[in-house]
Amino acid sequence: MRKPLRLLPLSLCIAIALPAYAADDNENWGLCPLIDAVPSFDDAPAPTGTADQRAAQPTDIDGGTLQRGSDEQNIVVQDNVRLSRGDQFLGTDKLSYNQESGKYTAEGHVRYQDSSMRLVAEHAEGDQNADQHRIDDVEYQLTSRRGNGGAERIDLNGAKGALHGSTYSTCAPNQRVWELRAHRIDLNTDEGMGVAHNAVLRIGKVPVLYVPWLMFPIDDRRRTGLLFPNIGVSGKNGFDWRQPIYLNLAPNYDATLFPRYMSKRGVAMGGEFRWLYERGSGEVSGNWMPNDDLPSNDRNRYTDYRRGGPELFPIPKDRLPEKNRGEFALKTTHRLDGTWYAAANLAWVSDKYYLQDFSNSLYGQSAISLRSEVGIYGRGRYWDASFTADHNQLADFTLQENSLAYDRLPRATFHWAQPWNKWVETGVDTEAVRFQHEDMKFTPGDTSPGVPTSLRRAIPGGSRFDIKPYVSLPLEGAAWFIRPKLAWRYTAYELEGDLAQQMADQQADAFVLASNGTVTKTPELVRSFYNKSPTRSLPITSIDAGLYFDRETEIRGDSYIHTLEPRVFYLRAPYRDQNGIPLFDTNPMSFSWGALFRDNRYSGADRQTDANQLTTALTTRLINSEDGRERLAASIGQIQYFDDIRTVIGAETPIKQGKSAWVADVSVSPSDRWTINATYQWDPRLRSEDVATFRARYLFRDTGVVNFAYRYRRNLSAALDAPRDVRDQYEQADFSFLYPINNNWSVVGRYYYSIKDKRPLEQIGGVQWESCCLAVRLIARRYQRNRSEDLNSSLQVEFELKGLGSAGQNTERVLRRAILGYNRDDLYLAPPSPTVSRQNRGNDADDSTLDPTL
Repeated sequence: MRKPLRLLPLSLCIAIALPAYAADDNENWGLCPLIDAVPSFDDAPAPTGTADQRAAQPTDIDGGTLQRGSDEQNIVVQDNVRLSRGDQFLGTDKLSYNQESGKYTAEGHVRYQDSSMRLVAEHAEGDQNADQHRIDDVEYQLTSRRGNGGAERIDLNGAKGALHGSTYSTCAPNQRVWELRAHRIDLNTDEGMGVAHNAVLRIGKVPVLYVPWLMFPIDDRRRTGLLFPNIGVSGKNGFDWRQPIYLNLAPNYDATLFPRYMSKRGVAMGGEFRWLYERGSGEVSGNWMPNDDLPSNDRNRYTDYRRGGPELFPIPKDRLPEKNRGEFALKTTHRLDGTWYAAANLAWVSDKYYLQDFSNSLYGQSAISLRSEVGIYGRGRYWDASFTADHNQLADFTLQENSLAYDRLPRATFHWAQPWNKWVETGVDTEAVRFQHEDMKFTPGDTSPGVPTSLRRAIPGGSRFDIKPYVSLPLEGAAWFIRPKLAWRYTAYELEGDLAQQMADQQADAFVLASNGTVTKTPELVRSFYNKSPTRSLPITSIDAGLYFDRETEIRGDSYIHTLEPRVFYLRAPYRDQNGIPLFDTNPMSFSWGALFRDNRYSGADRQTDANQLTTALTTRLINSEDGRERLAASIGQIQYFDDIRTVIGAETPIKQGKSAWVADVSVSPSDRWTINATYQWDPRLRSEDVATFRARYLFRDTGVVNFAYRYRRNLSAALDAPRDVRDQYEQADFSFLYPINNNWSVVGRYYYSIKDKRPLEQIGGVQWESCCLAVRLIARRYQRNRSEDLNSSLQVEFELKGLGSAGQNTERVLRRAILGYNRDDLYLAPPSPTVSRQNRGNDADDSTLDPTL
């Protein structure tokens, strides 16, 4: 039986010399000229199938004159020979093949392509029976990764091979900015590894890196080895080297170690472990620093805020966080069935100063606590439920343990909402939770001024059950809606005795104060307020109604749909005295556009506002008729309070009968390059603005962007005649930009300034140069490094060889966080809030450990 002619295994030859270095193709190749090292072949047929299917497909031979030699029984096909199999194509001027011996020779303009590459060579020969091949004068072009290069000779013997005089680059042939060359590369396709001997990286004609021996992968299999290091210099850390070491342990789990050296602080070891299985996944990470020199070098960073008053006391030397500093994080999910799954998100740090010392961003330093949570969650068509437990750890040294949220151990929730027909919907929201709290702790033996003599003070807790059934009648038409809703809220508590006693003392004090001295506080009066099982029950009625008007209009020759959308919302809830109910997880929500249409001013179930109020609001929009884009959205609204609102918490004062602040929101996009947003709140009773925000963005060309933002919020609990630093909660200005000077050069910057405090929060200035295959970024950065408002300075440099890797600090991650729109994919992301306190840090997108290096 004659052996069939097999297509030459050239794809194995290119399994790739140096192109295996190529990184995932997430790069910007827009600056590359339309020049390929190996242009496409005009005589190649359209590919069929995929690389996985090619082995089962036949080989077709076309073109040329077929001859058979009489001596060695060679089949000789010449004159533009073309072979094709699936997505593979081979063309050559002359092909000789011996069916018996399996030897072949291809001569003259040998060209090959498949779905991932193209190559040309002058000569190829080999023995298919022995699986031995040699290819001379090779040039190749990767189509999927944009890499290209060549080799003087490729020798293959089964699964092993060698490339002599090989090169690799992602640059265009006429713009060879960088190139990697190796004297010899040994390949082993069974192992999926290659070894380069005497490899040299050149930028231009200058050699910048010589490696006498280097092992690297040649396929997509993960390998144990070194990853590119992170290198930086900063005033806090000094010279900073972080060297990731990847450990490929199994197909479904792996690990990475992060040894780190900081010249001003010492050494640290971090790591993460990831796993994946049919029903879930997870990752665990941590960091440990046995000795940290930063506390002894900069003791002013560590002060005790618990003592009160304007004076801060440095903590004693024996309490400095110098030893065994670290962090831990675990995030995992497991699917139980199609309805239920379990999840855990745990976080821990060794001390309250850890985030200050290891964070390089304002957002990391704004965290006041770390929340750990485990739970089981379920979801059906009309319902969802959860059974969870969570714990909070204090991570802000300026606060005490009583500022932490209560731990919920455990918490069960159930939500059900089902429409019965077009006009009726019923549902229920319910929660059962047990609240516990970490005790306040004080260091034994500390006799500094202001420190209490007791070393621990318990913070008592309790249990709460809250249920809120409702019925709604959603009446809707094409241009109108009316949604009446009737709900009943019942909340019951079981308090610990100490907490019930505290609540009784507070009520008695308030009663005595309200009596103007006519009543004296006595044990009998306190006992009259004592109640371990307080309850609250009240109906909540609301009606939400609106109309839609629209018309066709034309502005400057463009057609628009102009809408007018009036809306009213009536809310009625009777007053209930809730002074005997503790505050476990309830806080007032910020007054905003959404607050005009909520049935409660508070988050959590410990307070339900009383209300007899009507919201009137109006929205208008301009929608482009051709592309459907909303060019203008403007809204204004106000609440009319028909009765005083008496339910308050903390420093709040009752809301008097009358009108609320006006709330106005405007969003304008006059062109595809401009976006302008503004929010304004004006209180007519105080004749003062409560909130003012403005944000504008303009896009330059294809990559440039400039942002300006102004944010102001008044401290609503402060009097209008109070000093400005008390009256204003915050006032900030934020300016950032990426300006392209030309196709290669651009400058970046940010100036984030606190007007209230008269100091900068973050300053960034830098320059970046980018070509088709090389990018260099240099940025100088100053940012607030701790609560004492000191600024840390750093200089960061990154060299990125596109398709190969990068060296230096990850400056792109810093710039994406600082400049909204630095990456055009981020244009529609909401920027981080300047006042948020991140209760749960979670994991950074680019670094799954807790190491907050943003």
